[in-house]
Amino acid sequence: QVQLMESGGGSVQAGGSLRLSCAADASISSFNTMAWYRQAPGKQRELVAQVTLIGTTNYPDSVKGRFTVSRSNAENTVSLQMNSLKPEDTAVYFCNARRGTHDFWGQGTQVTVSS
Repeated sequence: QVQLMESGGGSVQAGGSLRLSCAADASISSFNTMAWYRQAPGKQRELVAQVTLIGTTNYPDSVKGRFTVSRSNAENTVSLQMNSLKPEDTAVYFCNARRGTHDFWGQGTQVTVSS
């Protein structure tokens, strides 16, 4: 079991940047994958960025080159640096930890990008 707490959301104009952080209340070194997802109103939750235990990252084309995910197993944190933000990036962003088939989720943080 792990509790995840996101922070760093907010409102920004298009082209701006935000950095999201996810703090875990337990060690994340046992989680194969840490990830960020987002969910916009009326849409399904979608993967934004993923980082494995050994640091391999994965991004969908929609954010590739603009978003960077990183994890610190020592500090039990996962971060998402978001640059060149677009209005279509507006969503609630969720931190995710996966161990095998078990998923743990944070409460989410709102990101709003205005044009």
